[in-house]
Amino acid sequence: MILVTGGAGYIGSHTVIALAQAGYKTLLLDNFSNSHPAVLDRLERISGTRPNFIEGDIRDSEFLDSIFEQHRITGVMHFAGLKSVSASVADPLEYHTNNVQGTLNLLAAMKRAEIYTFIFSSSATVYGDPESVPVKENFSRSTTNPYGRSKLIMEDILEDLHRAEARWNIARLRYFNPVGAHESGLIGESPQGAPNNLMPYISQVAIGHREKLSIFGSDYPTLDGTGVRDYIHVMDLAEGHISALDYLLNSGGMLTANLGTGRAYSVLELVRAFEAASSRQIKYEIVSRRSGDIAECWADPSHAENVLGWKTRRGLEQMCADSWRWQQRNPGGYQ
Repeated sequence: MILVTGGAGYIGSHTVIALAQAGYKTLLLDNFSNSHPAVLDRLERISGTRPNFIEGDIRDSEFLDSIFEQHRITGVMHFAGLKSVSASVADPLEYHTNNVQGTLNLLAAMKRAEIYTFIFSSSATVYGDPESVPVKENFSRSTTNPYGRSKLIMEDILEDLHRAEARWNIARLRYFNPVGAHESGLIGESPQGAPNNLMPYISQVAIGHREKLSIFGSDYPTLDGTGVRDYIHVMDLAEGHISALDYLLNSGGMLTANLGTGRAYSVLELVRAFEAASSRQIKYEIVSRRSGDIAECWADPSHAENVLGWKTRRGLEQMCADSWRWQQRNPGGYQ
């Protein structure tokens, strides 16, 4: 059985589906701080089986010990992290308490239970402003905000842990920009309040919840002046986790891999693609750059393909179509 922390969240819930499709049994853990209980009903509708679920918090060590005592867990996929850059700047203590201390609590509980297979949700933000593109796993790392720093700190701790105790099998998966939704339209990204990410903001403009999109900067050294990123369909990302889990269970060791497409799109290209998918015009305005934003960032995913046999299968058209289907069927998200 695989423990999925943050299993009711955006990436966690889609990975639960991929795990079920691959034949894995799962136990979901979530505190619903950035998710909704309705996800469990939706997962049951998709898979036909009610997911095993426990409500709780990774910052509670006694609670974690009870999980490992009561269930036969063989590995952990850890998605229970806070992920807003702006919120991390406003409240760094909350971010480090959850993302660093909470993860340390989880690892310590795993060690006490003698469970040593761990998949960590990292981020391309650990590359800072990359020296060149596409980005390779051996590039230097840096960060400009507490969210990114929490990921960087945990990456280093995991490396220290594996070096000290080789029995740990660890994957550090660096996500680029997850977008899209499950093709059923039953689960997707449901941000609380104003979206921090581009795709759900565009979706909310298209559905009429927001008047217009603000594009931060049009004078970057890119083809159309707007920022360029590597967008990956959330189901491709989820399937990357299955490949990483299979690798750890069969080969073991320490794995670090970019999960991206290797193809980059500008903000305006994403807007145009969403307009095509939705048959809606996306109203936008150009505003000044945001502090800390970079011109372009996309992955070299060849290491994941060579080591894991994984590569993305869904293109930008499907990312937009699935996002729009989710938004249309769930105009208020899970509320």
